[in-house]
Amino acid sequence: MYVKRKIDKFLEGWRNNPDRMPLVIKGARQIGKTESVRHFAQKNYDHIVEINFAVEIKYRTICDDGYDVDSIIRNISRIDPTKKFEKGRTLIFFDELQDFPQIATSLKFFKQDGRFDVICSGSMLGLNYQKIESNSVGYKIDYEMQSLDFEEFLWAKGYPETIADEILENIVAMQPFNTTEMSVFQSLFVDYCILGGMPAIVKSYIERGTFEGTLDLQRAIVADYKEDFRKYVVGLDQTRLLNVFTHIPVQLAKEYKKFQISKVASGARFKDYFGCIEWLSDAGIVNICYCLNFPELPIKGNYDASKYKIYLKDTGLLVACLDEEAQDDLRSNKNLGVYKGALYENFVGEALAKSGYELYYYKRDNSTLEEDFFVRTKKSLVPVEVKSQNGRSRSLSELINNPRYQDITHGIKLCNANIGFENNILTLPYFCTFLLKRYLKDVAW
Repeated sequence: MYVKRKIDKFLEGWRNNPDRMPLVIKGARQIGKTESVRHFAQKNYDHIVEINFAVEIKYRTICDDGYDVDSIIRNISRIDPTKKFEKGRTLIFFDELQDFPQIATSLKFFKQDGRFDVICSGSMLGLNYQKIESNSVGYKIDYEMQSLDFEEFLWAKGYPETIADEILENIVAMQPFNTTEMSVFQSLFVDYCILGGMPAIVKSYIERGTFEGTLDLQRAIVADYKEDFRKYVVGLDQTRLLNVFTHIPVQLAKEYKKFQISKVASGARFKDYFGCIEWLSDAGIVNICYCLNFPELPIKGNYDASKYKIYLKDTGLLVACLDEEAQDDLRSNKNLGVYKGALYENFVGEALAKSGYELYYYKRDNSTLEEDFFVRTKKSLVPVEVKSQNGRSRSLSELINNPRYQDITHGIKLCNANIGFENNILTLPYFCTFLLKRYLKDVAW
């Protein structure tokens, strides 16, 4: 079973570009990079030359005679003479690039040569590019891939590609969903929160029709991440990195979700640990949400780098890191009352990041005013509040109505409720989060 992904359309467009460059696909492990490339390659090429640098160590010598195409092809053919190289009909797929990042230096020469299409993929690339002598800037393009978003999850469940447009129509018209739609989409949303978007986990759930075995798969991925800490961490204390990672769900479960280094270990200081947080971000494992200095435009540069919240890029992996009782409760009863604040916020942060947003929040000193996220339209700043219950939104109301916040005219509340609009606050059910960027693109706010 192949799970349709958004990268499929991107790859087809790349293939149809007569001036295409070598492509580098980045992203955390087990998000489906290799499977997507293979699926694309099988449909579009007569010959596929796939090399996995993590498993096939012998291929790490293919650049010993230089980075030019002829030398590399010659060395590959010496190792495996069955691999075929036919001009215009061959894709060379360099997988697990992080274990041999030097190959990226050759991409400039593959582009100039033009006989073969080249795709590279790997995890930890934000970290390992620093090892490359020359990363062929101007002769390659990069694509950032993540685990399935909610729209892709709906595709995997059998819904058509038009499903997002159908949901968006309700938002644009501010037309509440009917009872059946609310029931179905809310149930799918809860399933998605529990499972996350790792393709192997989603496929197991769909094929079995139950959550059986999904927790074991999630725990295996978390264990792989921890093994990567030992394998790839250079120049950082591995124990500190592991401490930061294991404290993310603990600190998200608290009412005040700002990540506090002092809670990670006795005597821990920001300057000693922030490199660990940047490492996790570069590795594609976490999203960092920075605290704005003041809720106004422009957003970039208007934040305090020492104040932040940390979310896992995949909410399903957050679930796998919770205590046993919470996991059992979620899977058997789908009771989001346990860790509900952490799960809701992590899901929204994940959905916004997968839509292309950078994450920011705001908390005014010596005040109860606090807002979970901020996005923007062409001309205004839009606060986004995540609520576990559909109650009053005092912070949203103050941000909208107080003339002190001149760039804010409207707000969005995400909660367990239907579509509604009152006092310049748009209320949406959680499952609509993945459509916020598309919706805000054309609003007049």
